[in-house]
Amino acid sequence: MITSVTQADLATRRQHLRKSRRIKIVQTIWRSAVVSGIAGGVVWVTTLPGWVIRQSEQVAIAGNQFLSTQAIRSLLPIDYPQSLFRLEPYNIANTLEAKGPIAAARVNRQLFPPRLTVQVTERHPVAVAIAPAGHHPSQNASVGLLDDQGVWMPQESYTALNQSFPLPTLKIVGKPDTYRSHWREVYQIIHRSPIQITSIDWQDTNNLKLDTELGVIHLGPYSPKFEQQIKTLDQMRQLSERVNPAQIAYIDLKNPAAPMLQLR
Repeated sequence: MITSVTQADLATRRQHLRKSRRIKIVQTIWRSAVVSGIAGGVVWVTTLPGWVIRQSEQVAIAGNQFLSTQAIRSLLPIDYPQSLFRLEPYNIANTLEAKGPIAAARVNRQLFPPRLTVQVTERHPVAVAIAPAGHHPSQNASVGLLDDQGVWMPQESYTALNQSFPLPTLKIVGKPDTYRSHWREVYQIIHRSPIQITSIDWQDTNNLKLDTELGVIHLGPYSPKFEQQIKTLDQMRQLSERVNPAQIAYIDLKNPAAPMLQLR
């Protein structure tokens, strides 16, 4: 069955189509206005004077034990004044972690009152690292600092922030590449030992030497015997009661089961 379409029907359909197009146009304009309004509102909010970091005192530092709050603030890559919303916490944290004294950092923004909170974990230097000429990890310095994980840091990264920063009493001399993989174990063993050890000479990989309260110790090449060698050293703490320390050139602990004295 064929249905005929009258002129009136066609006119009605055209009217509905024009109405639908007008509605779509209005909806598009409305959506654009809303998006523009939101975007403009965001821009306006970011420029509000109340949400601006104007000075370093608006940055709270937490977790620091060795470096002062002001010293850590001086490491922040922030040009004051700065809109709180334009600061990038992730980038700030990465910049801090690239500095020697900071092992980890977390940065959070706070709106009321406007401020930044920076939570840091510091690297604690446990030894002064002295590298022979031509073998130090930095072309600008031959003396650095080591933490307990073996991370090397320029000494200036601490002393520039705090001139009275107390340097570690333990020293290690040698090429960093020769002891870096062993450092964590070596330091833990030395740290636990009741014998005071002030220096580790790793320049000769065939003969590791220690400066201790009992004198100079020769250990031979570093090996799994190191812990037993240190324990044997502790058992010899009464040696000075039997032998005049001035007569001892060094103690040979290459074989911890049979210590030997080299007399002058």
